[in-house]
Amino acid sequence: MGQVLEKLQGKEWRQKQVRKITDRVFDHFKNDSGRATMTFEELYIAVLLVFNDINKRLPGPHFDPPPKEQVRAMMQVHDINLDGELDREEFAKFMKELTADTFSTVSQGLIITLAVAPTVALLTKRATEGVPVVGKVVQKLPNAVYASLVTLAIMMFQRSGQAIE
Repeated sequence: MGQVLEKLQGKEWRQKQVRKITDRVFDHFKNDSGRATMTFEELYIAVLLVFNDINKRLPGPHFDPPPKEQVRAMMQVHDINLDGELDREEFAKFMKELTADTFSTVSQGLIITLAVAPTVALLTKRATEGVPVVGKVVQKLPNAVYASLVTLAIMMFQRSGQAIE
């Protein structure tokens, strides 16, 4: 539950997550090529890797990476020194802009889930208290514990549904 609450902290948490992902991806290319910059081809592969990480690690809907034309246009904007390649800081700013909408969508979905799930949990608890065997177990659980378990189950269910798509 602590991780879920941390995710709701907002902008600072999202920026840290994007920076962790972008640094790891940039280091991967730096180690492979030995250079401290990325060409367009490397940049597009990096964008695919970053979106793959976002889709694996963050709750919410699946996000498709942008088309090559959009990446090329954004690269030209973020290539401050006009050398046709992006360094670490240029890449970080590029990815921050590219993923801005992604994180607002994730946050909205997470807030909706966390607001609705406890209410649904308490309604289902009352309904399942009369079911033989299960009802006795449900009655013994405190409302807060039951609501937390149902909320986590809903989040896991949402996540597994995204993996199938």
